[in-house]
Amino acid sequence: QVQLVESGGGLVQAGGSLRLSCAASGRTFSSYTMGWFRQAPGKEREFVAAMTWSGVRTAYADSVKGRFTISRDNIKNTVYLQMNSLTPGGTAVYYCADSQNTWDVTGKAYDYWGQGTQVTVSS
Repeated sequence: QVQLVESGGGLVQAGGSLRLSCAASGRTFSSYTMGWFRQAPGKEREFVAAMTWSGVRTAYADSVKGRFTISRDNIKNTVYLQMNSLTPGGTAVYYCADSQNTWDVTGKAYDYWGQGTQVTVSS
């Protein structure tokens, strides 16, 4: 089993930045893809970014390209989401997820999910 714990969310002004962290523990040796997703109240969960632990593949949603960056620290088993130039549209609960042995940017093939961290962007 894999446990994922997100942190780093909070309240930030529009134009500001936040860095989210996702610490993975447990049976992480078979983990292949780490993804970030977000869900705003009353809306569907949407893909934000993903990367392989190896770093060979990365992907971003069109809505965040050029502003968000996904990265990882393999020693710490931690994945990060650097969010710059935040707008109120970025207000959502952000989740990290682990897809074992699979590359996936749809959210359908993830095996483990964190509990989420709230990001609120004020005007």
